[in-house]
Amino acid sequence: MTGGPVGVAIVGAGNISGQYLRTLGSFPDVRVLGIADLDAERARAAAAEHGVPVAGDLDTVLAVDEVEIVVNLTVPVAHAQVATAALRAGKHVYGEKPFTATPAEGEKVFAEAAERGLLLGGAPDTFLGAGIQSALRAVREGRIGTPVGVATATQSLGPEGWHPDPAFFYQPGAGPLFDIGPYYLTTLVALFGPVSEVYATGARGRAVRVVGSGPKAGQEFPVDVPTHVQALLTFASGVTASSLFSFDSSIWRTSIEIVGSEGALALPDPNTFEGPLRLLTNGTKEWVELPVEGSTAGRGLGVLDMARALRRGVPHRASGALALHVLKVMAAIAEAAESGEPRRLDTAGAAPLTAPEPLPAGWDPYAAEL
Repeated sequence: MTGGPVGVAIVGAGNISGQYLRTLGSFPDVRVLGIADLDAERARAAAAEHGVPVAGDLDTVLAVDEVEIVVNLTVPVAHAQVATAALRAGKHVYGEKPFTATPAEGEKVFAEAAERGLLLGGAPDTFLGAGIQSALRAVREGRIGTPVGVATATQSLGPEGWHPDPAFFYQPGAGPLFDIGPYYLTTLVALFGPVSEVYATGARGRAVRVVGSGPKAGQEFPVDVPTHVQALLTFASGVTASSLFSFDSSIWRTSIEIVGSEGALALPDPNTFEGPLRLLTNGTKEWVELPVEGSTAGRGLGVLDMARALRRGVPHRASGALALHVLKVMAAIAEAAESGEPRRLDTAGAAPLTAPEPLPAGWDPYAAEL
């Protein structure tokens, strides 16, 4: 394909697929041509609801020549397998978080893509929303001077109070670090570049939890991962960050605050696409709300940016390199918390990761460019 809208197929018709299908279906520069799922009936139902012409299993959608990007929304343990199959079928791949279940799997997927000259992308793409993009531009414009440090926190009592089947949130590969952490860590890497070293501690508030709603209400289940993780991150750029990821807090909090030589910036929830964004300048006492410019379209912005970049031959922002680095950071935090020893990350290599350029303030997902 050399021009026009980019053909996309969705693999995995679970709950999150509805958000992608609604968002991608509203963009003129992409066309959703297929949807696949292990449950063929579920795939057909989603296709009928959203006007997608092809539904079936993975092989069915990979056989559609016009499909150029596969959006991999399967469960994390299947991410590497599905991505590899799509790459071998000649398709570019954009995957949900985490990039793969382990960094080792991620490296193999990267090698496969490099061998075939194909692109990789990965969620979360919330950092492409208006709130975080406006923050990126404010930092680049020097609104707080030279960034020095960051404090982030995501705190709650966990999802079992509202989720009808929450046990998987407390199994390896999940917990607050791997479930919520990608939103915060992706934002930080987009702001300051790669992480070079981490220190961390971890604790488990309760060994057993109880389902709070739905047909399983009252059932107990085990907690197999740390539910209160604190990390100190050092970035290759010299900025430091302290981050708290907790499912053990009666205080509900979501915050990112950046301190610079000339002021401070309070960012919006990185699991959203909106504001508010607030600035406190040195010598003043009142926070000032800054304008928030950009898209609030929702999940799928990363796929659109990847599609436009594919046509133009330029880098895309929610890249596989960014998603894999965030996965490596989370794995390093988990290892440091378990061992009590710091972990260093390789920020060099053949293609060093750099913070992606902010989207232009007038970037419009609904205006056809291809």
